[in-house]
Amino acid sequence: MASIHFGDYELRSMHANSEIKNSTKEVDTILVPNPREAINSVTVQTGLDDNGVSLTWEDLWVTVADGRGGSRPILQGLTGYASPGQVLAIMGPSGCGKSTLLDALAGRLGSNTRQSGDILFNGCKQSLTYGTSAYVTQDDTLITTLTVREAVYYSAQLQLPNSMSKSEKKERAEMTIREMGLQDCMNTRIGGWGAKGLSGGQKRRVSICIEILTRPKLLFLDEPTSGLDSAASYYVMSRIARPDKREGRTIITSIHQPSTEVFALFHNLCLLSSGKVVYFGPASAANEFFSLNGFPCPTLQNPSDHFLRTINKDFDEDIEQGSGGRKTTEEVIDILRKSYKSSNGYQEIRRQVAEICKKGGGVLEKKKSHASFLTQCLVLTRRSFVNMSRDLGYYWLRIAVYVVMALGLGTIFFNVGSTYNSIEARGSMLMFIVSLLTFMAIGGFPSFVEDMKVYEGERLNGTLWC
Repeated sequence: MASIHFGDYELRSMHANSEIKNSTKEVDTILVPNPREAINSVTVQTGLDDNGVSLTWEDLWVTVADGRGGSRPILQGLTGYASPGQVLAIMGPSGCGKSTLLDALAGRLGSNTRQSGDILFNGCKQSLTYGTSAYVTQDDTLITTLTVREAVYYSAQLQLPNSMSKSEKKERAEMTIREMGLQDCMNTRIGGWGAKGLSGGQKRRVSICIEILTRPKLLFLDEPTSGLDSAASYYVMSRIARPDKREGRTIITSIHQPSTEVFALFHNLCLLSSGKVVYFGPASAANEFFSLNGFPCPTLQNPSDHFLRTINKDFDEDIEQGSGGRKTTEEVIDILRKSYKSSNGYQEIRRQVAEICKKGGGVLEKKKSHASFLTQCLVLTRRSFVNMSRDLGYYWLRIAVYVVMALGLGTIFFNVGSTYNSIEARGSMLMFIVSLLTFMAIGGFPSFVEDMKVYEGERLNGTLWC
């Protein structure tokens, strides 16, 4: 349960199984006569879990070199937290710093960026150990020729330790597939360009399956609903955020324009604009926060759409205020930021961060290592052979071209003789063969690029030794 207190009334958001089934939030609101007192007394319940991973960040700055010898800020002085068993949504217009914040918290920033501020896990400055966290990228990097069962099982063989038997790894893979609701398409190939396969939502769930095989306590998702329709988005997010699926897991997701049903799954909300926090607190209280500042959400409109339209300054539209006046987007963002910074709600967030750091939770437990180097080499070789044998363009089509060209060359240069004039013919044949082999090798580059994307994702997530 998350609760927020505004002066003399209380706004409660129940995050329970009944909420997910009904796809709506039950909110009881009792308004007070003076809304200005309301915004200045916010308390938040964090829902701490001793068995999970608590994540806090304070005064977080991220800058990137601008190519002129200077630097440009991407994130500016962010403070917040994520608690076990809860879902934190990071929202904002395109280019506001959602993915950068996610990368900073996960320790995946590039070498051209500089970071300052404190990021603490269970109140300690420590590195994420293997198996503690997982990161699902925005793009699905999957081998299109494999079935769902094969993709997850091969990944299980790479990630899980040698102390687990093959039957245990297979059972873990199939159990994870069932958790994501993919049991009906276990034997369906993932598919890709020119080959039918899974839908976008199913591919996204396969990516999530692969990342939660180690049962991580901390899960990062970069726009998991990107490119999906409303129904698919809700199904994907509900499979992650349902109370019986969270398992005390801390979930942080950046998301763009969620539907009302998806928005109802979030416990806390972080709204960003130009790298600055506009609002951080219970998702259920965000609508009230905007209303108290004179920008209420219109009736029957998706709250998340209203929030993003209000703080999006890309199109420089005037925003209508509740009092009847109109303000520019820059002015609206400035009003919201000042209101948030001056409210007791902001001080409460800082107090909760300090409380989480004080309570701590100990050093992150180091899980058993992934498979040995030899095991990984054997699994990768087997997976590569399966991929090549099923890839028509990469393997079988090129074999057919080789056979046809061999018959053609053999026919043309058959019985060329052994005279002086045959030397030139033999030279022409060798030059043609070398050119053919070179151009045919280039034809394998698309598959090579696909393999490189898969390898890079597995390397960043710590799956592979190399």
